[in-house]
Amino acid sequence: MTISLSDYEAGLDFDGDYDAALSDLQDRLERIQTAHIVHGRRSVILFEGWDASGKGGIIKRLTATLDPRYYQVWPIGAPSEEEKDHHFLWRFWRRLPSARNIGIFDRSWYGRVLVERVEGFCTEREWKRGYDEINEFEAQQIDSGTNIVKLFVHVTQEEQDKQLAERLDDPWKRWKTGAEDYRNRARRADYLEAMHEMFRLTDTRWAPWTVIDGNNRKAGRIAALTAIANALEKYVPMTMPDADPAVVALAHEAFGYRKPDAE
Repeated sequence: MTISLSDYEAGLDFDGDYDAALSDLQDRLERIQTAHIVHGRRSVILFEGWDASGKGGIIKRLTATLDPRYYQVWPIGAPSEEEKDHHFLWRFWRRLPSARNIGIFDRSWYGRVLVERVEGFCTEREWKRGYDEINEFEAQQIDSGTNIVKLFVHVTQEEQDKQLAERLDDPWKRWKTGAEDYRNRARRADYLEAMHEMFRLTDTRWAPWTVIDGNNRKAGRIAALTAIANALEKYVPMTMPDADPAVVALAHEAFGYRKPDAE
């Protein structure tokens, strides 16, 4: 089914107890991370979306209860000079998670067919070739055992302007905005064209896109975390092994421990 961003602009309030729903989701995500650690799995969660759409707030709540030793957040900006000297995917290969880890990308390799395309940072031949290169790259990761969850956070122009204004008004948030936000804003129509072509060509069976309506912050966070939890619970075994008998024996010797079912 073709993805149209206009279908994700309702901005409805979250229907329920937000704090309770968030806590439940964070408990699920904590268990999902444990399953990665125990079973030696690895996953990538990537976020794309408009400036000021709420990606950072989702990531903050995604990682709030996770063990920091087993996840990495990668804020992706303009490539360095060294990175420009390599194929555009090189810098992402270097950041892929190892076993037991979750890699979280705040923007990603899709920059090739979004900002690099729209702003002219690569040639038309390069960004057109990028679709196949990205699809093949993602297929390679999945074939080698890496799970991929792709989220796009959408907001209307009205909501984006509201969030940009709040950043300017709040001295503790001004660092989040700059001239680049307004350069991108001025080319919204071009970005929409690029985004819809991106969905059409990279919403694959093996790595589908999930679009999040970010026009209500709380509802968007719950929707995003739910989508992540649902996907990863399908990809990673959610069963835990029995306690190691050797460790149980050591605990029994140390302080008289007995398994509950043996009492």
